[in-house]
Amino acid sequence: MPTPPATAPQPPAPPIPLAELLAREDLGLRRIAGPADADLLWVHTSEMADPYPYLLGGELLLSAGVLLTDPDRYVARLVEAGAAALGFGVRPVYEAVPEALVEACDRYGLPLLEVPPETPFTTIARAVWRLMAEARHRELRRVTRAQQALATAAARPDPVPAVLHQLAAQLGGRAVLLTARGEEVHAAGRRPHPEAAAALTRLARVVARERPGSPASATDTHGDTHLAAYALGGGEGLVLSLATHRREPGDHTVAGIAVVLLSLLAAPHQGADAADRSAALVRLLLGATPAEVAPLLGPDGPWTVIHARRSDGTTPDALTAGALGASLGSALVDAGREDDDETVRVLLPATAREAPPHPGWTLGVSAPTPLPALAAADTRAARALAHAEATRTPLKADAPVTGLAALIPPDQAAAHARTLLAPLTPPLADTLRCWLSLHGSWDRTAVALSVHRNTVRQRIGRCAELLDVDLNDMDVRTELWFALRRE
Repeated sequence: MPTPPATAPQPPAPPIPLAELLAREDLGLRRIAGPADADLLWVHTSEMADPYPYLLGGELLLSAGVLLTDPDRYVARLVEAGAAALGFGVRPVYEAVPEALVEACDRYGLPLLEVPPETPFTTIARAVWRLMAEARHRELRRVTRAQQALATAAARPDPVPAVLHQLAAQLGGRAVLLTARGEEVHAAGRRPHPEAAAALTRLARVVARERPGSPASATDTHGDTHLAAYALGGGEGLVLSLATHRREPGDHTVAGIAVVLLSLLAAPHQGADAADRSAALVRLLLGATPAEVAPLLGPDGPWTVIHARRSDGTTPDALTAGALGASLGSALVDAGREDDDETVRVLLPATAREAPPHPGWTLGVSAPTPLPALAAADTRAARALAHAEATRTPLKADAPVTGLAALIPPDQAAAHARTLLAPLTPPLADTLRCWLSLHGSWDRTAVALSVHRNTVRQRIGRCAELLDVDLNDMDVRTELWFALRRE
């Protein structure tokens, strides 16, 4: 049966094959029972009689058997919890691995490693984390190369077939673009066995957006063939389906990149309006002028720019960013740039509802703005996000100019602001703006700007010196805040 994506806690790095750990001669580990193949996700040490409640699954569990009384039940519980392998340290409790434990591991299919007395458990843990760091580095390099190859393919005159061909080459399998009815639009790579191909078509129907509640992705296996299906954006039920004979770290991320590209590139199948809007976003991100994209974005202004980061500090992938955009009511999503891969940008039209807080995200929201001022709105959204992170609030909206300040004509206000702030460099002006917005808090300003608090003090002191003002004076602060808001 097809299975939805796993929701269990994810490890910090790709799994480590047990064979790689056993190959470390300095550890002196020896497999004495169970299968030779296993993937290690974590390392955990426990001397509990039943560590089941504290296991996440995929662990190499290390134990000296202090409370081991019933090897059969002990191993059965480890297998039930999803442990990947058991490392048993000999001495001082046992002079050798108990034969009953060896037999139980063979019976339940759990790899059993003998840990010599001269190898501390902490040394094994460090070795596993080091192997994971190396695997993570290899994965990142592979994903980066794949991203570059897919982006190059997307720029070809025949982008959809080119992206599918490149994706099939990167994953070593078959990549197919299907309709909700299972009709093949484009395909690349070696054809799988007919039965596997039929299973892939059935899997595509699971995620096709024809009914409410359909998952965004699903996986399955057919023999030795791994199957995956990803719903594309646009509302027409297009699905990217993959069939591969191997799974490597980073495959899901590479597929996610392809999903975003194909959602944009396949937009002609979803209607001309969607294609034009997607093209407008891409051209905006590439630096086109507002005048060039105004006919494509249409009359739905004003526009709101949102900057978002994961509140747990993780880097969002393309699928996560796309899900955020969809929940906000927009397909215009930038899942990160080379200079900042942790920030997601979303462009909301006037027809979208007001952005609410989103669990797991910190949002900075610009005020609605006309198309020619999108660049300024982008800057204001970035400042709002920094403010939200510094104050630990889930959402900060950049409010439009209202009240007494709105009575002054914008051109006159801007001219006054330029004159008043002329002595300040952009970094000093940004620091002063942030410091004032956070009510003069050195620590919060440092967090928002990602600098040391002493740097903030030095910059604010320099601002006071260049402007020749007393920043403790509320009248001075008020006038500067007005100018910084209208420059």
